Amino acid sequence: EFQISLSNKNDDEIKQDYRNLKLELSNLIETTKSDFIHNNINEEDIDDKLYELEKSFLDDKLIEVFSIVKESAKRLLNTNFTVMGQAMTWDMVHYDVQLMGGIVLHQGKIAEMKTGEGKTLVSTLPLALNALTGRGVHVVTVNEYLAERDSQWMGHLFNFLGITVGCIFNQMPKDKKQQAYSSDITYGVNSRFCFDYLE
Repeated sequence: EFQISLSNKNDDEIKQDYRNLKLELSNLIETTKSDFIHNNINEEDIDDKLYELEKSFLDDKLIEVFSIVKESAKRLLNTNFTVMGQAMTWDMVHYDVQLMGGIVLHQGKIAEMKTGEGKTLVSTLPLALNALTGRGVHVVTVNEYLAERDSQWMGHLFNFLGITVGCIFNQMPKDKKQQAYSSDITYGVNSRFCFDYLE
């Protein structure tokens, strides 16, 4: 049903739908937190309750966000952009089985996919959904080349929705690294995330 109504909207309306969901979650968390504080609930319990509230919100909005991401991918068909200095044309729209893969990933489970089955595109679904929290989502890749490539490649789709994307590298100035981490979605390799966390 979302897909049908989305197809009748213009690009700005679709982008606004995504922004509205982000704002709705932010307002919900803020209001609920104020209520908890007002009712003298202890801080640790507040964090747990807000986390559960956030999880519930994301689960409720999964279909809507996945529809927005898929519709955005459709609208980007045949648009040109650059990845690693190479000209690219967007030619991907999520298949139904890929939507299922996105659900599995959002649930924190493992989705095994062969080369060419669209792991990179599938990841855009739970990434966009979890980016609604405004707390940053980290994507761990096996090497820096893939991290940079995917951040630019899928960044074309994310940027359409106003989702900011960053990428962290081994030899990176501190200010650039902070900027990458302050993005909605940050790509990088496991060791770099670990070392940065320990610093």
